[in-house]
Amino acid sequence: MPVTPPSKAFRAVASAAAGIAVLFLLLPGTLLAAEPQSAIEAAWWVWVLLLFVFSFVLGIFAVLAGVGGGVLFVPIVSSFFPFHLDFVRGAGLMVALSGAISAGAPLMRKGLADLKLGLPMALVGSLSSIAGAMAGLALPAQTVQLLLGIVIVVIATIMFLSGKSGYPEVKVPDALSKALHISGIYYEESIKKDVSWQVHRTPLSLIFFLMIGFIGGMFGLGAGFANVPVFNLLMGVPLKVSVATSGLVLSINGAAAAWVYMFKGAMLPLIAVPSIAGMMLGSKIGAKLLTRVNTSSVRIIVVSMLAVAGIRSLFKGFGI
Repeated sequence: MPVTPPSKAFRAVASAAAGIAVLFLLLPGTLLAAEPQSAIEAAWWVWVLLLFVFSFVLGIFAVLAGVGGGVLFVPIVSSFFPFHLDFVRGAGLMVALSGAISAGAPLMRKGLADLKLGLPMALVGSLSSIAGAMAGLALPAQTVQLLLGIVIVVIATIMFLSGKSGYPEVKVPDALSKALHISGIYYEESIKKDVSWQVHRTPLSLIFFLMIGFIGGMFGLGAGFANVPVFNLLMGVPLKVSVATSGLVLSINGAAAAWVYMFKGAMLPLIAVPSIAGMMLGSKIGAKLLTRVNTSSVRIIVVSMLAVAGIRSLFKGFGI
């Protein structure tokens, strides 16, 4: 199957974004190492500005890679920014939620995000995400930081090793997907033709989304890292439809868990607002690029960022 190479505009955006991402991975640690307490107190607005620009970069990559912004935001910000983990997790849910909502409308207009596919999975995921949020807030911050590091390293490993199929072939849909009318057609710009799809293994997928929702709520992560493989590899949904519909599921699951963090007072506007603004702007750019690029082209950058953040979270969890 022919694949359209990334455009010059995309390569330029990706290169700039990668450079900025590396800068904002290193700069917070440099500031803290030089003058920890005075840097935080005297230049608090620097952290707000860093959050905005960093979230903007994450917004682009989150949509293109099909991962929720929270799965990158939470481990990186909690490891390299001077904020309490509970506030970061609360903001992470809002980041994933805002990014998914921002990208959702253009993707639905293009026929990529599918409501009939996403809503059943979002229903079970939203229920378990509430339970996960309550469990996460009940645990000590250092314990959650350690568990977060383990989860992020596992996620990075799975994303690195797992394959993805652009156009899986499902010969016989299962009975539940037929009853729910889960199928569709979308126009694939890279091959200039309509692609029809249907799904199987729907009951097993519902169980997976139940577990994914719990993990997402507990750690404040957007669960696109798991949504996309389940849609694509387990159910047989085309990759671009999987990526787009993952955002729809994220928007519902994130909204459910976010209420728990708000109720517990773990939502700080100083962190959440600049992060949401940057994520929404970046997601709009990512949504425009999604139909024109090979989504695997940003995979190695996302996996690398996750690995660094996961190892850093493990160190913090052990008190290093």
